[in-house]
Amino acid sequence: MLALELNGQRYNKTEYAEALVQKLDGRSRGSVEFKHCNISAVLIALGYPYINGYKPRSNYQAELLDVVESQLEGNAIIDAAAQAAVERPAIEIAVSESTSVWVPAPKPSKVRERAPEYAPRFSPVRRDYLAREARNRSLGRAGELFVLELESRRLHAEGKKSLSARVEHVAASQGGGLGYDILSFENDGRERLIEVKTTAFGELTPFYVSRNEIARSNADADKYRLYRLFDFREKPRVFQLPGSIDVHCTLDPVTYLASFTA
Repeated sequence: MLALELNGQRYNKTEYAEALVQKLDGRSRGSVEFKHCNISAVLIALGYPYINGYKPRSNYQAELLDVVESQLEGNAIIDAAAQAAVERPAIEIAVSESTSVWVPAPKPSKVRERAPEYAPRFSPVRRDYLAREARNRSLGRAGELFVLELESRRLHAEGKKSLSARVEHVAASQGGGLGYDILSFENDGRERLIEVKTTAFGELTPFYVSRNEIARSNADADKYRLYRLFDFREKPRVFQLPGSIDVHCTLDPVTYLASFTA
């Protein structure tokens, strides 16, 4: 299913799940679906995108990690599909007239799931596909232009035409060092600083933030918003995280800058 989805091919998740139920004696449909969610969490831990619709559940067993790793090892089909998916150029997408583009931000589970202590760190199948997608400049720019239009339309619909005309793509006009991409406004004229994070994958796909972006979200928490744009190539939707990024997300320092001491 993962290879089919990454290649943009249509398939029926229900049929796949039903076929597995028939093969696994004593397994319910719900348990099969839940196991797919566990697999999604393993894929994320290994740096792969997950199958859309199967939200990651991180309370998986070590045996599942071993099985998924063995399935991915030497799997040239999935490697090729994932690489093509994250590096594919993006085209600009016009904002729909419908407000259905907005969805609520994901809520933490009522039962907090602790990440397994055996999460992979030195696995030979570990990849950086999500990091590669984050470096896809055409995807990032297309997402920023989508939000630029989205904000302009929002203010125009609220009767704030002068503010609508002032919405600015500052990442393009002033450079990428401001800690946000779009300068927009509240309907009372207060600034809204928007950082846009775009993915072609599901809403729970992890994203990368810079130290500068985190600092800006802390310094200007009252007007900072992170817009998470997901499923961008198929059906763009967006949710927002207002204020400090670390209030909403667990931050994992995956990269360090190494310098020489004098």
